[in-house]
Amino acid sequence: METADSEKENSIDSQEGTPHISLTDFLTIAAICIITGLLIHIPKITGFDPFATNYYVSNTGIIAFFGLIAYSLFSGIKPGGRWLLFLAAVFAASALFMNLISADMNDQAYVLACIHLPLLMWCIYGMAFTGFDIRSIGKRVAFIRHNGDMAILGALIVLSGMLFAGFSIGLFESIDISTEKFFTGYIAPWGVVAAPAVTAFIIHHFPRLTGKIAPIIATLFSPIVLFTLIIYLLAVIFTGKDPYSDRDFLIMFNMMLLAVMAIIVFSISESPEGTKRRFSELVLLALSVVTLIVDLIALSAIFYRLGAFGPTPNRIAVLGSNLLILGNLILITIDLFRVTFRNAPLGQVSLTTARYLPWYMLWTIIVTFGFPLIFQV
Repeated sequence: METADSEKENSIDSQEGTPHISLTDFLTIAAICIITGLLIHIPKITGFDPFATNYYVSNTGIIAFFGLIAYSLFSGIKPGGRWLLFLAAVFAASALFMNLISADMNDQAYVLACIHLPLLMWCIYGMAFTGFDIRSIGKRVAFIRHNGDMAILGALIVLSGMLFAGFSIGLFESIDISTEKFFTGYIAPWGVVAAPAVTAFIIHHFPRLTGKIAPIIATLFSPIVLFTLIIYLLAVIFTGKDPYSDRDFLIMFNMMLLAVMAIIVFSISESPEGTKRRFSELVLLALSVVTLIVDLIALSAIFYRLGAFGPTPNRIAVLGSNLLILGNLILITIDLFRVTFRNAPLGQVSLTTARYLPWYMLWTIIVTFGFPLIFQV
């Protein structure tokens, strides 16, 4: 009986692992890739210099998320007409805004808008992913988990693309044909904007592919990141480096903070539901506490620099981001303490993060559209 059940389970797994990709599915993803490729190559098609207007910097995020959201709408819940109009208005307004404001890389407000616009597009993608059921906390949690899968598979696709490009360039170089400019000028930009939609396509048809890998990576990486972070903080103390006087060090400090915060959220979202893993929970709690300390150090350095050198768009943006992260970290740490010592369900942490997402969206809107209008006047 047990053998029969096992064979039946294996049969089901085998069937689920064999996706059915229809001709419509294939033509849809092919059309999305072609459209995103044409959009990113508008400068080459029309004949203007993309670097003079910072076309790639301003528009790559918009085009990439356009393809991703288009595929999400095809493969997921079909929204009503008003939501389609909303999406069209968001993309049109974002494209017009980013291409009409001063495209000066020395302008902090413009650079901040370029950095935060993809984050805003990510929030819009989250709305589309949930079928615009934006009040559903459960669907927000599913979106967070989906992003972990996207990050893993997307990284593999990007690395594979780089390997293929390097191999192809070397192959043609061996017969004295230079293809480096062709790959960097045409294939690479196309690949960047098409990769998110292709990643979502693969996850949609191979859901078990990343579902098995993600929890393993989350379990392995959390202790390694915790150990590395502790060693790093000790090294900072002994080397005398500090974020108060060194601007570049403060930037790296904040980048590290964002990366570790993402790892914490990813590890929690990818943990199996309904299971108690004492070691993993202790590691996540310790990691959140250490990250909280890092954020407090970064915030103190930001306040110091604001008092010493005055406000700038960069300092205000970093201050707002760190305050948001601080609030989220405090809530996560409290939840992880309850999970570890009071047997609360780990899923509560994901629910807390999901409820916090609108605050991130609000801040990205302010920085993307508000800062250029305020500081470029």
